[in-house]
Amino acid sequence: MQLRYSFRLYPNAVQQAALARAFGCARVVFNDAVRAREDARAAGEPFPKIGELSTRLITQAKTTPKRSWLGEVSAVVLQQSLRDAETAYRNFFASLGGTRKGPRLGAPRFKSRKDYRQSIRFTANARWKITDAGRLDLPKIGAVKVKWSRALPVTPSSVTVIKDAAGRFFASFVIDTDPATDAERLPQTGNAIGIDLGLTHFAVLSDGTRVDSPRFLRRAEKKLKKAQKELSRKQKGSKNRAKARLKVARDHARVADARREFHHQLSTRLISENQGIAVEDLSVAGLARTRLAKSVHDAGWSQFINMLTYKAERYGRTLIKISRFEPTSQICSTCGHRDGPKPLSVREWTCSACGTLHDRDTNAAINVKTAAGLAASACGAPVRPGAIPAQREETGSHGFPTGNRAAQRHGNPSGKARILAPQGEEHVNCGCRAAS
Repeated sequence: MQLRYSFRLYPNAVQQAALARAFGCARVVFNDAVRAREDARAAGEPFPKIGELSTRLITQAKTTPKRSWLGEVSAVVLQQSLRDAETAYRNFFASLGGTRKGPRLGAPRFKSRKDYRQSIRFTANARWKITDAGRLDLPKIGAVKVKWSRALPVTPSSVTVIKDAAGRFFASFVIDTDPATDAERLPQTGNAIGIDLGLTHFAVLSDGTRVDSPRFLRRAEKKLKKAQKELSRKQKGSKNRAKARLKVARDHARVADARREFHHQLSTRLISENQGIAVEDLSVAGLARTRLAKSVHDAGWSQFINMLTYKAERYGRTLIKISRFEPTSQICSTCGHRDGPKPLSVREWTCSACGTLHDRDTNAAINVKTAAGLAASACGAPVRPGAIPAQREETGSHGFPTGNRAAQRHGNPSGKARILAPQGEEHVNCGCRAAS
């Protein structure tokens, strides 16, 4: 499987200027590709092939006065920007045709120079390398200082340089892991666990263990409120407003990093100690529309479950998601009697059939484990890992209405969505930077 390993970069002033040029050139090529696609749609012509776009928007454009500065950056960066546009259109048409899972995607839109997150990608043919001194040598940028938090297991196939909203630079390497090596890292165990996710406690396990909720956003709210108030008082377009915006972004980045680190540590511990793990398939999007929205987002259940998913696949564990409609809080884990729904204020209850006193969360975690069929695994029975789909990287897409009219507006006069097979699924953007 493919994973991303991300490391912090510390470019100097000259290298930051070179990266800014590369970000701008990649953005211009992407926008030119989208514009060429829209012009072809308006003229009723077929979408130009990527080879034709490469010749027109890169090779020939470098010879013109308006685009001569494209020659100041690596050609691989520009080619990858074209591929990003191609991938975005494939995802869009696959979403229209219903062959792509997940929410509906819209057509690629133009990238703005005011976007605070920028990225460029170098593949192997760009001849980038890691020097003997541990620096990342990028073409037409130079040897950039890297903070290596761990060693790369194998030679990366590509590297993506990212600048986030907080002004930090990262190098994200795509790694092809070896299944045999991963299997040796974590020996099989006979343990299985059920997890009940919550807000008062982040997770309650079927063995009675309780994991407190750190509530990173709640703890930083006072500081974030002050920084946001200072930002709102600055004049738009001024340098002081840019400084205040950067301060707000950095405060939010600290909260997100702390939450991600907590999720990585907990998910790694659960994967290493248990062969089988059962969780509920929660509707986080639905819960985020209730009065508990801020607390739900602060907990970050989706990110945590995604980490459990790819780590279970990587290390040969079994992760089972039970239906969200399973009445785990209503069934007695001792006798199986269904005692009916209970308000959230009821944290303990006594079974009317057998008289057992239950803690609500612990009982639910036991029922999650039982519903997943992992009860026998604790006795040493083998647990087989199921098929778990890898994550997919989406590029330049956004929400968009569906239907024949949408297909006609974006280059398909027949009104039928053209279904293009998406590129190979990868485990990218899975947040492996802080993985243990």
